[in-house]
Amino acid sequence: MRTDLIRKTALTAAGLAFTTGAIAGPLTAAHAATPTASVQTDRKPSGERELKVDYAAQPNFYYCGPAATRNALSVQGKAIDVDAMAKVMGTTEDGTNSINDITPVLNKETGRKAYESTEIRSTKADDKQTDELRADIVRTIDDGRAVVANIAGTAVDTDGNTHAFEGGHYISVVGYRDGGKTVTIADSANPDTAAYRISVDNLADWIATRGYTS
Repeated sequence: MRTDLIRKTALTAAGLAFTTGAIAGPLTAAHAATPTASVQTDRKPSGERELKVDYAAQPNFYYCGPAATRNALSVQGKAIDVDAMAKVMGTTEDGTNSINDITPVLNKETGRKAYESTEIRSTKADDKQTDELRADIVRTIDDGRAVVANIAGTAVDTDGNTHAFEGGHYISVVGYRDGGKTVTIADSANPDTAAYRISVDNLADWIATRGYTS
């Protein structure tokens, strides 16, 4: 179920990832399934950075919240059991209700109040919201931490692959390049698409109606 991250070529892995779940309004959740694979690690020039993820896929269709949080915390060298996190987050078969249920867990395990939830309430992110997301991702990753985002709908990555989570899903953002215009995703839904890159514009629209913690 757990593995190390694959070399850079894993970022070009093709394939579709689908899931179902319940939507409970802004900052809400839902989920996907399947385990085992790997993500990525690297050293960077100026304007890009990638954190080392000890990736694990989620063990069932509704654990994407705890799994994304677990993958995010792994960049800090922490190994927290997903069942324990699911209990704290109130995760059920309907998923993890809100990004606000994830922020306290990240702060507790990080040992300081480093994380804060941000909502994108509109159905599509505007330029200001996208710029804020980009700045938050760069700041958080430069601090050695990963971002967790609650997304819904369909997005296309930089390789042209589609990732569809109509009922909602949680992902970790573990790297950026081009000053944050492109970001690296660690996705617990499917180990065959464990890591991919997406433009921050597409990510912001994917988060729209929900939120992220950074």
